[in-house]
Amino acid sequence: MRTTPLTGDSSIADWLADPAGDAILTEMLAQSGQTPDVFKPVRRLALKRLVKLSRGAFTQEMLDDLVRRAAAGDVPPGAPSAAAQPTAAASASAQASDPAVEPREWIERLDQGRFAGKTVIVTGAGSGIGRATASRVAREGGRVIAVDVSRERLDEFVAEHPGMEVVALTADITDDAGVARIVEAAGDIIDGLANIAGIMDDMTPVGEVTDAVWQRVFRVNVDGTMKLMRAVLPAMLARGGGSIVNTASEAAIRGSAAGVAYTASKHAVAGLTKSSAFMYAPSGIRVNAVAPGPTITNIEATFASPLGAQRVQTAMAVMPDPVEADALAASITFLLSDDGVNVNGVILPSDGGWSVA
Repeated sequence: MRTTPLTGDSSIADWLADPAGDAILTEMLAQSGQTPDVFKPVRRLALKRLVKLSRGAFTQEMLDDLVRRAAAGDVPPGAPSAAAQPTAAASASAQASDPAVEPREWIERLDQGRFAGKTVIVTGAGSGIGRATASRVAREGGRVIAVDVSRERLDEFVAEHPGMEVVALTADITDDAGVARIVEAAGDIIDGLANIAGIMDDMTPVGEVTDAVWQRVFRVNVDGTMKLMRAVLPAMLARGGGSIVNTASEAAIRGSAAGVAYTASKHAVAGLTKSSAFMYAPSGIRVNAVAPGPTITNIEATFASPLGAQRVQTAMAVMPDPVEADALAASITFLLSDDGVNVNGVILPSDGGWSVA
């Protein structure tokens, strides 16, 4: 019999591996016409993570009810009983012989004080990778200029970080006036810039891409990134150093991850990064980029082209499971911090190995 009860902290994989847990989750999903296959990308996560990730579709009350039912053995009719569950010895034997045992979940470990006394600008701070990065910098003692186009998301972020030094600013990084307000809010001392705000395209190839999509994607992903880099350099040069981390993408190092507009824009971000790293290295300014792989964020892909959908979805067959944004924040804050002192001009794939597939 199972020796450890299922809880909200148990991984989704553990719930699905347990006959009773599997039956309860399967019944819940069936009510909305889904199967446990929808959990494949997030099976390593604790079940409780779905409360936040589902954006209201899976509530704390639903989680509490599932845990209660699992503890009480309240499973749907026809589901295996507790007596039918494998013994602990059998489970251990299966794990020893089965190479597909689930890897352990990564747990964030903070480096207290790593950003103490430092001011870091983080764009896209209202959600996804930007929010996770701003949070980590703040929790590690930094002063964060949290920038986003959504006031509501910024207010939520501030509320989640009471007592921390967070300056929330609603601004558009493509607007010169907005960029000026960001730099003004930071003040004379700017130690770091995390250029994370960005948008996806509609997966169209060059023969189908519209001027509107091309221009919109480049305006945010390239122009906005360049404008903020240009704006923070005077303060960094005056202090004799600083760290800039741009957000590239798997699309910056391959052609099969997105449409032509997004792919070209992220290749441009890689060029911005490398050129700037070379130019300003003698001034003590490091410029790097992180190339995220599949990540659970608010950016959703749309397919406006049958050709684009067919080609990109074929390439995604070897894509690893998506990770939460905290895993990307770990890579970004490493490069932002003094721990990355000897790293300059790199495009760091943080993609679970997708780039080597």
